[in-house]
Amino acid sequence: MIVQDIIDLAENLAKGERLLGLDVGAKTVGLALSDRGLAVASPLETLARGKLGDDVAALGAICRDRTVGGLVIGLPVNMDGSEGPRCQSVRQFAANLAERGLDLPAAYWDERLSTAAVERLLIAEADMTRKRRGQVVDKMAAAYILQGALDALATQRKRDA
Repeated sequence: MIVQDIIDLAENLAKGERLLGLDVGAKTVGLALSDRGLAVASPLETLARGKLGDDVAALGAICRDRTVGGLVIGLPVNMDGSEGPRCQSVRQFAANLAERGLDLPAAYWDERLSTAAVERLLIAEADMTRKRRGQVVDKMAAAYILQGALDALATQRKRDA
Protein backbone atom coordinates (compact mmCIF):
# COMPACT_ATOMS: atom_id res chain seq x y z
CA MET A 1 0.00 0.00 0.00
CA ILE A 2 1.37 3.36 -0.99
CA VAL A 3 0.49 5.95 1.65
CA GLN A 4 0.28 9.47 0.25
CA ASP A 5 -1.06 12.82 1.27
CA ILE A 6 -4.54 13.62 -0.01
CA ILE A 7 -3.26 15.87 -2.83
CA ASP A 8 -0.97 13.19 -4.27
CA LEU A 9 -3.66 10.54 -3.81
CA ALA A 10 -6.19 12.55 -5.80
CA GLU A 11 -3.70 13.49 -8.52
CA ASN A 12 -2.82 9.83 -9.10
CA LEU A 13 -6.40 8.67 -9.61
CA ALA A 14 -7.44 7.72 -13.10
CA LYS A 15 -10.22 9.78 -14.65
CA GLY A 16 -13.57 8.89 -13.09
CA GLU A 17 -12.13 7.00 -10.13
CA ARG A 18 -13.53 7.68 -6.67
CA LEU A 19 -12.22 7.63 -3.14
CA LEU A 20 -13.57 5.31 -0.46
CA GLY A 21 -13.53 6.64 3.09
CA LEU A 22 -13.06 4.18 5.96
CA ASP A 23 -13.86 4.65 9.62
CA VAL A 24 -12.21 1.55 11.09
CA GLY A 25 -13.51 0.35 14.43
CA ALA A 26 -12.99 -2.79 16.46
CA LYS A 27 -16.31 -4.32 15.36
CA THR A 28 -17.30 -2.41 12.23
CA VAL A 29 -15.92 -0.41 9.32
CA GLY A 30 -17.96 2.58 8.23
CA LEU A 31 -17.71 3.31 4.51
CA ALA A 32 -18.33 6.46 2.50
CA LEU A 33 -17.89 7.12 -1.21
CA SER A 34 -16.85 10.25 -3.04
CA ASP A 35 -18.43 11.41 -6.26
CA ARG A 36 -16.33 11.19 -9.42
CA GLY A 37 -15.47 14.89 -9.16
CA LEU A 38 -14.01 14.40 -5.67
CA ALA A 39 -16.23 17.07 -4.16
CA VAL A 40 -18.93 15.28 -2.15
CA ALA A 41 -18.76 12.34 0.26
CA SER A 42 -21.83 10.17 0.78
CA PRO A 43 -22.32 7.53 3.47
CA LEU A 44 -22.30 4.09 1.86
CA GLU A 45 -22.62 1.28 4.40
CA THR A 46 -21.29 -0.24 7.58
CA LEU A 47 -19.48 -3.55 7.37
CA ALA A 48 -19.43 -5.82 10.39
CA ARG A 49 -15.83 -6.94 10.81
CA GLY A 50 -15.28 -10.66 10.62
CA LYS A 51 -12.44 -12.75 9.33
CA LEU A 52 -9.86 -10.64 7.56
CA GLY A 53 -10.28 -12.56 4.30
CA ASP A 54 -14.01 -11.84 4.31
CA ASP A 55 -13.41 -8.16 5.07
CA VAL A 56 -10.91 -7.87 2.20
CA ALA A 57 -13.29 -9.65 -0.19
CA ALA A 58 -16.18 -7.34 0.73
CA LEU A 59 -14.07 -4.20 0.41
CA GLY A 60 -12.53 -5.44 -2.84
CA ALA A 61 -15.97 -6.01 -4.35
CA ILE A 62 -17.10 -2.52 -3.33
CA CYS A 63 -13.95 -1.00 -4.82
CA ARG A 64 -14.43 -2.83 -8.11
CA ASP A 65 -18.16 -2.17 -8.35
CA ARG A 66 -17.84 1.53 -7.45
CA THR A 67 -14.68 2.36 -9.45
CA VAL A 68 -12.63 3.18 -6.36
CA GLY A 69 -9.04 4.18 -7.01
CA GLY A 70 -7.90 5.08 -3.50
CA LEU A 71 -8.72 4.97 0.18
CA VAL A 72 -9.02 7.70 2.79
CA ILE A 73 -8.58 6.02 6.14
CA GLY A 74 -9.58 7.78 9.34
CA LEU A 75 -6.73 7.85 11.83
CA PRO A 76 -7.90 8.21 15.45
CA VAL A 77 -5.09 10.36 16.82
CA ASN A 78 -5.26 11.51 20.42
CA MET A 79 -6.36 15.04 21.23
CA ASP A 80 -2.72 16.05 21.80
CA GLY A 81 -1.79 14.78 18.33
CA SER A 82 0.00 11.67 19.54
CA GLU A 83 -0.77 8.20 18.26
CA GLY A 84 -1.96 5.49 20.62
CA PRO A 85 -3.06 1.87 20.34
CA ARG A 86 -6.12 2.73 18.22
CA CYS A 87 -3.90 4.33 15.56
CA GLN A 88 -1.66 1.28 15.57
CA SER A 89 -4.73 -0.92 15.10
CA VAL A 90 -5.96 1.14 12.12
CA ARG A 91 -2.51 1.15 10.51
CA GLN A 92 -2.29 -2.62 10.98
CA PHE A 93 -5.75 -3.08 9.45
CA ALA A 94 -4.64 -1.07 6.40
CA ALA A 95 -1.42 -3.08 6.11
CA ASN A 96 -3.41 -6.32 6.36
CA LEU A 97 -5.70 -5.17 3.54
CA ALA A 98 -2.69 -4.59 1.31
CA GLU A 99 -1.09 -7.92 2.25
CA ARG A 100 -4.32 -9.73 1.39
CA GLY A 101 -4.66 -8.15 -2.05
CA LEU A 102 -6.54 -4.87 -1.57
CA ASP A 103 -3.49 -2.80 -2.41
CA LEU A 104 -4.89 0.60 -3.31
CA PRO A 105 -3.08 3.87 -2.64
CA ALA A 106 -4.27 5.44 0.57
CA ALA A 107 -4.16 8.60 2.64
CA TYR A 108 -4.65 8.72 6.38
CA TRP A 109 -6.91 11.51 7.62
CA ASP A 110 -7.12 12.84 11.16
CA GLU A 111 -10.51 11.75 12.44
CA ARG A 112 -10.41 13.41 15.85
CA LEU A 113 -13.94 13.93 17.13
CA SER A 114 -15.60 12.70 13.91
CA THR A 115 -17.86 10.21 15.67
CA ALA A 116 -18.72 12.73 18.39
CA ALA A 117 -19.58 15.37 15.78
CA VAL A 118 -21.80 12.95 13.88
CA GLU A 119 -23.51 11.80 17.09
CA ARG A 120 -24.30 15.43 18.02
CA LEU A 121 -25.68 16.07 14.55
CA LEU A 122 -27.87 12.98 14.61
CA ILE A 123 -29.24 13.88 18.03
CA ALA A 124 -29.74 17.61 17.50
CA GLU A 125 -30.74 17.80 13.86
CA ALA A 126 -32.19 14.42 13.02
CA ASP A 127 -33.61 13.59 16.46
CA MET A 128 -32.64 9.94 16.00
CA THR A 129 -33.12 7.29 18.62
CA ARG A 130 -30.04 5.66 20.14
CA LYS A 131 -30.77 2.43 18.25
CA ARG A 132 -31.08 4.18 14.88
CA ARG A 133 -27.94 6.26 15.55
CA GLY A 134 -26.05 3.05 16.21
CA GLN A 135 -27.06 1.78 12.78
CA VAL A 136 -25.81 4.83 10.87
CA VAL A 137 -23.08 6.49 12.93
CA ASP A 138 -20.14 4.53 11.45
CA LYS A 139 -20.96 5.24 7.81
CA MET A 140 -21.78 8.86 8.69
CA ALA A 141 -18.43 9.19 10.47
CA ALA A 142 -16.72 7.76 7.36
CA ALA A 143 -18.49 10.41 5.26
CA TYR A 144 -17.40 13.12 7.74
CA ILE A 145 -13.79 11.94 7.47
CA LEU A 146 -13.87 11.68 3.68
CA GLN A 147 -15.57 15.07 3.30
CA GLY A 148 -12.84 16.68 5.41
CA ALA A 149 -10.22 15.26 3.06
CA LEU A 150 -12.18 16.35 -0.03
CA ASP A 151 -12.60 19.87 1.38
CA ALA A 152 -8.85 20.10 2.02
CA LEU A 153 -8.23 18.93 -1.53
CA ALA A 154 -10.60 21.58 -2.92
CA THR A 155 -8.91 24.30 -0.85
CA GLN A 156 -5.50 23.28 -2.13
CA ARG A 157 -6.73 23.21 -5.73
CA LYS A 158 -8.06 26.76 -5.36
CA ARG A 159 -4.70 27.93 -4.02
CA ASP A 160 -2.90 26.30 -6.93
CA ALA A 161 -5.23 27.80 -9.56
